[in-house]
Amino acid sequence: MKDQYGREITYLRLSVTDLCNLRCVYCMPERGVEKLSHSDILSVEEIGELAQAAAELGITKLRLTGGEPLVRHGILDICRLVAQTSGIAETCLTTNGTLLTKSASASLNYAEALRECGVSRLNISLDTLDPERYAKLTRGGELKTALDGIEAARAAGFADIKINTVLISGVNEAEIRKLVELTRGTETRGELHVRFIEMMPIGEAAEWASERFLENSAVLRAVTELAPVGLDGVARLYRLPGATGTVGLISPISSHFCPDCNRVRVTSDGKLKPCLHSADEIPLRGLHGDDLLQAMRAAIFGKPQRHALGGKAISKSTRSMNAIGG
Repeated sequence: MKDQYGREITYLRLSVTDLCNLRCVYCMPERGVEKLSHSDILSVEEIGELAQAAAELGITKLRLTGGEPLVRHGILDICRLVAQTSGIAETCLTTNGTLLTKSASASLNYAEALRECGVSRLNISLDTLDPERYAKLTRGGELKTALDGIEAARAAGFADIKINTVLISGVNEAEIRKLVELTRGTETRGELHVRFIEMMPIGEAAEWASERFLENSAVLRAVTELAPVGLDGVARLYRLPGATGTVGLISPISSHFCPDCNRVRVTSDGKLKPCLHSADEIPLRGLHGDDLLQAMRAAIFGKPQRHALGGKAISKSTRSMNAIGG
């Protein structure tokens, strides 16, 4: 369906948990988060009902997020249920990758099990290729587990894996070229596509100095041989000569993409957020059938024209990213 500004809304990002096995500095408080009780988060059945309602309203792509979705009990059942929902053409999942090599069953690791459940695409968060920096950014994570997870996803048959990198001035800008080089490869499957994302002033990062913000134009200055090759949703795409993968620039601050935004979000406790940076949250839990459809329809139609980020403005969202869905 279309919102009040004529944008076709076809993409839902649905959080299944606000918990994570890492504590990334721009995403989660150092102390972690207060664990919600099982009854406070969407059940597998509620997620299935939401997915079906979303499909009836024109959603064709559904991404499962967190926190870290692989720490959610029943995540494979959720993936299978969403993938089997009539009208959902693409079931995706965003992960930090560190659990993809872990056993999901007697015979499959999580990468293989997600593939078997019908997940078609993976996005894997990776902000650095330096082990010490990775440990610092994630507050104790081990880079090797993330890199092994990427290889497990490739071995499981995932194609066009996207690597999400948040740019932070003075932290990982010197690694831009090294990260871009991940897009080189010879495999016919499992190509890596790096997406550089401008850090947003939301949650933990809202308190950071503006000097930590780095425009995506820094990528083009650092790797001048990148050539434009088109668009992929909100990402402007570039490619190295001879590379199999692409480099995407997602610029919510320096060049906001609100006029083309086609997404809404649902938090793990069942609140629909028409815009990431708005304080508006529409409760969906307890609604069923036509009541659920009506609430979602009204929320989607009322999606704001744009966010107010830019300059020194910070997000109006009352949640950190881990509690919204990355």
